[in-house]
Amino acid sequence: MLDRVSPTAQPELPRSDLTRDIACGARENNAPRAQSRALAIRVATALAAIVILLAPALWNRFPLLEYDTGGYLARWFEGYLVPSRSTVYGLFLAAGWPLDFWPVIFLQAASAVWILALVFHTHGLGERPFTFLLVIAMLSATTALSWNASMLLTDIFVGLAVLALHLLVFKSGRFALWERIALIGFIAFATATHSATFLVALGLVTLAVLISFIDRMRVPRMAALHAAGAVALGAVMLLTANYIVARTIAWTPGGYGIVFARMLEDGIVTHYLDEHCPDPRFRLCPYRKELPPTADDFLWGESVFNDFGRFDGMGEEMRTIVLESLVAYPFKQIETALAAAAKQLVMVKTGEGVITEIWHTYGMIEMYTPSVLPAMRAARQQHDEVHFESVNAVHVPVAFAGMIFLPIAMFLAMRRRFNADIGILAATAALAIVMNACVCGPLSNAHDRYGARIVWIAPFVMLLAPLRRHSSTARARPPGQNLTPMKTDPLPSS
Repeated sequence: MLDRVSPTAQPELPRSDLTRDIACGARENNAPRAQSRALAIRVATALAAIVILLAPALWNRFPLLEYDTGGYLARWFEGYLVPSRSTVYGLFLAAGWPLDFWPVIFLQAASAVWILALVFHTHGLGERPFTFLLVIAMLSATTALSWNASMLLTDIFVGLAVLALHLLVFKSGRFALWERIALIGFIAFATATHSATFLVALGLVTLAVLISFIDRMRVPRMAALHAAGAVALGAVMLLTANYIVARTIAWTPGGYGIVFARMLEDGIVTHYLDEHCPDPRFRLCPYRKELPPTADDFLWGESVFNDFGRFDGMGEEMRTIVLESLVAYPFKQIETALAAAAKQLVMVKTGEGVITEIWHTYGMIEMYTPSVLPAMRAARQQHDEVHFESVNAVHVPVAFAGMIFLPIAMFLAMRRRFNADIGILAATAALAIVMNACVCGPLSNAHDRYGARIVWIAPFVMLLAPLRRHSSTARARPPGQNLTPMKTDPLPSS
């Protein structure tokens, strides 16, 4: 006998289909909640990372100051260009003045967190907030990263520009259009903050463009051109800022004077003057036996350089001596340049110039931004409480270990012991560190500060490599052996 079925009754679903429909409905209902939770975790992670990077400034109770801070700050207020002081960063400082410069270092730290997070995600490490925070904490404790982020100086942007260029060249396909535009804007700003940063970025971009014409699979041509455009935009940004500040279209001055001082320390200037004096073109002739022995003493100490009007008064004389000595002693120039680059490569101590007696910076702050004086004077730095002996007992060995690791990572990547991405990142970092030494050593004379501001990317790669290897191993395990599979983000979040 057939069962009667009510016209309004619904056919009973099989239990498996009913369970699946309920589960799908639950997932749909929970999706907005899961997205909100993921967003909250990302925001909390970013804020925690920023606080970690700003620990030195928070402990100091004021952003850290350096010899050169005052020179950058004064650009907007004085309205003229001075050697080696970018107006772009000067305007950035002036914009943060009303809130005691805290917005400046907050944005510096936020930029670091953003770029490092992009590297983290695009190198297969996915959504691992606690691991990311651990990496930030380790970099802050063992490298100059947090000190650079906490300082009113351009140094933080050197290493970040290198990593941003790496992302734009090798990982551009992982980004949305707006993210690529943001990276281009950041690279432009970073390269406009200092001529050395610009030259390092220009060297990397030139190499990337050349490789793109040889091997488009390794370096996509359009990505390389985007990176070149970012550096070119940095030049336009600097020229525009110089016009806004000084009503002149010119590059940041001082190049010949800085090179002259390095040649003076290497003995080339004295040798040149001995061969050419007396010469009516050179006011230095009567003083050639009394010139200071070091570049820093000549430029920043009490020397004849001050008596003759510094960069403005001696600009043409220094330019002539630099150019003519390059022609007269080419082999000596190459020898001293290579020695200066090698010396720069191993000078990586943190904290150079972050001292108590920086009277020029104090004078500029007192003259142009007096509202910050109470907070500045209450800071630990101004009470001689900031010291770097114990800091460098850690930072210097870690820096050397990181630099030694880079070629090892490249070799292991070629042998397929490391992921190829890590090998390429290690190659980028190694090239950037060597280029930085070749720019700063021969052109500006070797200083620890120039090495410390970029060498932290080597320990970053050293931390990333085992994490990436572990992540790859975990994903390669057969189902059932990996009880807690790691998730990866197909598109990085900024």
